[in-house]
Amino acid sequence: MKNTQLFLMLLLTTFCSFSQSKITWVSSTEAKQWQSHKNIKVSLTTGKTDVEILLNKPLQQIDGFGTCFNELGWTSLSVLNADDREKILKELFSPNVGANFTICRMPVGANDFSTNWYSYNETAGDFEMKNFSISNDSQTLIPFIKSALKYNPNIKLWASPWSPPVWMKYNKHYASKPFPKDMPQDVADEAREKWGMDFKGFDNGLKPEQEGFEGKDMFIQEDEYFKAYSLYFSKFIQEYRAQNINISMVMPQNEFNSAQVFPSCTWTSKGLSRFLSYLIPAMNEEKVDIFFGTMERPNYKLVDSILNDSAINKSIKGVGFQWAGKDAIPTIHKNYPNLKLYQSEQECGNGKNDWKYCGYTWGLMKHYLTNGANAYMYWNTLLKEGGISTWGWRQNSLVSIDTINKTFKYNFEYYLMKHLSHFVKPGAKRLETSGDYTNLLAFVNLDNSVVIVVQNDSTKEKKFTIKVGDKILTPTLEADSYNSFLLQ
Repeated sequence: MKNTQLFLMLLLTTFCSFSQSKITWVSSTEAKQWQSHKNIKVSLTTGKTDVEILLNKPLQQIDGFGTCFNELGWTSLSVLNADDREKILKELFSPNVGANFTICRMPVGANDFSTNWYSYNETAGDFEMKNFSISNDSQTLIPFIKSALKYNPNIKLWASPWSPPVWMKYNKHYASKPFPKDMPQDVADEAREKWGMDFKGFDNGLKPEQEGFEGKDMFIQEDEYFKAYSLYFSKFIQEYRAQNINISMVMPQNEFNSAQVFPSCTWTSKGLSRFLSYLIPAMNEEKVDIFFGTMERPNYKLVDSILNDSAINKSIKGVGFQWAGKDAIPTIHKNYPNLKLYQSEQECGNGKNDWKYCGYTWGLMKHYLTNGANAYMYWNTLLKEGGISTWGWRQNSLVSIDTINKTFKYNFEYYLMKHLSHFVKPGAKRLETSGDYTNLLAFVNLDNSVVIVVQNDSTKEKKFTIKVGDKILTPTLEADSYNSFLLQ
């Protein structure tokens, strides 16, 4: 309690005189991104303001921001010459340069943006994992991750599988759903335009009798399979450690409710609980944390059922949410205020990387962070222009690669991520705000610097008044802009 009071006193004292300190202001619009501004007025507190940053009301800790390492990210990056590759990696991962990404996700085996299906052991019945191998990753994930660690050796990595080896599943197939056939044209057009899904001509070979369904366990619910799969996780941790890549946390299954045309595996909460009773001791032995997830449904009771299981709840260090899981995070944060909550995957867009979707992403970031998320992660780091996956899904990415001209560009969502991740450091805390204007986020770093990120979503420029301590900032924000302020 005394330490908290001392922290607040130091923070308030610092900002009673911040007008004499450095103020950094950066903005982005559709026309111009990451523009620095020098003229910002500061005055003593007088009159009503649009918003007040409540320095005495710190909220959840921020563990960091980041992205994901997947195979198509590496093959896209590899199109460029060595100098351009290094420019991008430095911009993304080097401390205090660009995005400052500090916490990143990786798959355990194939995902929907791998070059093809694979697992680390497709030898049926190999319960002792004698044929386990990460050799597939030596050409993609391992060099990708090592290239990032070169710029920041302290990146925290966590991992989750999209599908176990096929011989561990009842349907004996990596996917859970066949590609749709004879889709009505209007439905196909909507899927392509809204979600970037263009499945025409794709076939994963799944037969109707092999299809999986939400609410059903596709993983074989037998002890020897649970034991083998927990050993599979352990081997994964060990083999990557031998490559000097340390995984600090795992989640047992990506989107455990979703039957997909790409690598996937549905589980019930009961089935996952049974597996976790094997996975927890295996990961404890490796000193690797376990989060529950990833959770992609709005039904918070799916998480409650795990967290209320006395046999395993003490070993669950957090929960990962993505997609419709965003509607479950408010209740879980309310019910478990001290539990770590990660936004585990940015919704993927439709491959257009346009300004409109950037606005949608800002809404997602505000939602997750104002409902207790401790970390926020993008999905595709880099993709070739068009962003199509091996299984026909066009998605957005932070960086797009022009394969013809061998050039690259940072997309709008990259700059939006950077508006937070460049300034908000691991260990920062989100700050509560008050006032009529709510289209913003505020944080305080461990060095007591304050970060304020504001969107002006109107079509006209706006004079904005922000109260911090006993001073007021009065910047004029460009129309339809994102703005970051760092007060040191």
